[in-house]
Amino acid sequence: MRENKNLTYLVHAAVIAAIYVVLTLNFLPISYGPIQFRISEALCVLPYFTPAAVPGLFVGCLLSNLMGGLPVMDIVCGSLATLIGALGSRYLRRHKWCVCIPPILANALIVPWVLRFAYGSQDLIPFMMLTVGIGEILAVGVLGNALLITLERYGSVIFGRQGIAD
Repeated sequence: MRENKNLTYLVHAAVIAAIYVVLTLNFLPISYGPIQFRISEALCVLPYFTPAAVPGLFVGCLLSNLMGGLPVMDIVCGSLATLIGALGSRYLRRHKWCVCIPPILANALIVPWVLRFAYGSQDLIPFMMLTVGIGEILAVGVLGNALLITLERYGSVIFGRQGIAD
């Protein structure tokens, strides 16, 4: 029984990572850059349903950044921002409408520094926090919450009983 639970966890994490990569790379022109709108970031609400979403989102972001040919600092720090956001979302899972806040904040606070030091952006950090934050609000706050509402009805079927109850 334990093996089945571990396998289910691993499959959920792998599928989430794969969907993140596919969404990021299929919308390549808007997924990277100082003003970005990563549709894949909508998946950052999935920790509400399953703990497997935390490593799935991290690995998906890491692979997307590697495949996008980004500088090492962006690969590492951008992926860590997603991991921090996913962990925060999982922590807030009992407060459904707060689940989108950690990924928005983590990316809005971390990514501008990556843009400055990895890409040499001359924009002011507060301005970049605003632009990155707007992209995250649209991706996670709007699309992510729409996904959350849509999946809420079927979450226990898709993710099993491991959701918000743990």
